[in-house]
Amino acid sequence: MPSGAFGILGLSGAVVALGLTAALVWAVLVYNRLVRARNQLREAWSGIEVQLKRRHDLVPALVECVKGFRSHERELLEALVRDRGAAVAATDAVSASGPESRLGRDLGRVIALAEDYPELRADRQFLKLMRELVNVEEQLQFARRYYNGSARDLNNAVESFPSNLVAKSAGFHPAAFFEVEQASHRLPPNLARHLAESDPPPSAS
Repeated sequence: MPSGAFGILGLSGAVVALGLTAALVWAVLVYNRLVRARNQLREAWSGIEVQLKRRHDLVPALVECVKGFRSHERELLEALVRDRGAAVAATDAVSASGPESRLGRDLGRVIALAEDYPELRADRQFLKLMRELVNVEEQLQFARRYYNGSARDLNNAVESFPSNLVAKSAGFHPAAFFEVEQASHRLPPNLARHLAESDPPPSAS
């Protein structure tokens, strides 16, 4: 074989090797980006779990408070306890969305009782629980927005070409978005005003 042919073959081999090296480096970079996105999603979900647990923890006290005033609301309170149990058992955005939305609706129905029962609206324990619920759900919405932003970023990387080639081979999957109903949106206007007016002033630093 002429020496020129060996030179062409050698050059072609070098080009192929360079191309394979570049492809490998690109795949590693894409994989690392996917891992970072997945880790950020997990961190974001743990933030949601903290706020969901705080909301779950309010339910038993709220049930006892309302039961002390209105024992004939038994069906609503039983639904609240049942849906709390289902929400506590959920482990991710897919399994939590349904139970948490039902729990939010149940809590909203309990809150609506304050419209009909002035004595409940005037109860200090009930007002304390409502204030805590408003605070928890505000924090939950912040955590939810962060999580959904992280899910969007991961999904863009998993579903876009050509990074989807790495994602598919490495076992990455699109993430579910998380939606939850805020019970505090059901606060009667007069109760919402009362909570705002009775909020303790911020402590001086």
